[in-house]
Amino acid sequence: MSTTFKKQLSDLINRVHDLITSTRGREILLFLVFLLISYIFWLLLTLNNEVQEDLEVPITLTNVPDSVTLISDVPPSLKVSVRDKGSSLVRYSWGEVPTMKINWDNYRHSSGKFLLGTADLNARLRDYFGANSQIVTITPDSMRINYTTRPGRRVAVKVNADVHPALGWTVFGPVTANVDSVWLYSVDDLPHSLNSVETVPIVRSGLKDTTKFDARIEPIPGVRIIPDRIILTVPVEPLIARKQYVSVIGKNVPNDYTLITFPSKVEVSYLVPMSEFNSEPYVLKAYVDYNEARHARNGKLKVTMSLMPELYRNASMTPDSVEYIIEPKRAQ
Repeated sequence: MSTTFKKQLSDLINRVHDLITSTRGREILLFLVFLLISYIFWLLLTLNNEVQEDLEVPITLTNVPDSVTLISDVPPSLKVSVRDKGSSLVRYSWGEVPTMKINWDNYRHSSGKFLLGTADLNARLRDYFGANSQIVTITPDSMRINYTTRPGRRVAVKVNADVHPALGWTVFGPVTANVDSVWLYSVDDLPHSLNSVETVPIVRSGLKDTTKFDARIEPIPGVRIIPDRIILTVPVEPLIARKQYVSVIGKNVPNDYTLITFPSKVEVSYLVPMSEFNSEPYVLKAYVDYNEARHARNGKLKVTMSLMPELYRNASMTPDSVEYIIEPKRAQ
């Protein structure tokens, strides 16, 4: 510890000591002591009085057999307004609210329903908070859960997505899901025609990189879908400029004539996905039509490209017309 720091620390301790031992310091200290005592008395009186608190009680079902599939959703918690002494409720208000466990076997019915009525729920909450507590309101005020022990049906997932890349990017490849099928469960028999499900429509634009989306499966009334959410991956790549030279070919040229173009090749420019930049280029063809020579202006013929592969984007050709001469073939 340096000498300078020791001196600064000593000066600080001396200033604090002088403040505490001064008349004003003693007055402030006495005020704080009385304030603390007042707070303690207020807290004791409050804890001894009856108060009403709004609490959120987490719940969980226990002893649910593996053969059971819940069709309805189980609420994660109950919103309870309870009246009791402050000392009884302080641990719920200031601490972590413990989970209320509900035994499956106590409220299961053979008709495919789990029923926990208002009276039973009130009784469970009085046991939870204590016999002296008064339950004012409960939301929800009862629990009705449909379930089944029938085996599920595995069906295909269809992706419903309308996605578009930003300018200079492309969606290169199909939109894929982390699972290709899901399980359907129902209390009643499922229709034979139900052999696939769709995701809730996803519409996105301006994508600049491969993107993942959390997609929900379109709900079906009375049917539990497992899983009910899947991850979609949209493969997005930047577009890279590429060029290649293509020979110009004459078509509809009579057998005894030759059509020669100047230049003999045209430059074709286009954009390809980055992963395809180093791949072997497709064989492209450029054509001029002999039959258009009689209508040609300025001694030039228009050049027409063959069909371009779908992955070639924004294709252009230079030049788009060529000069030409037509010569009779020499006799052999």
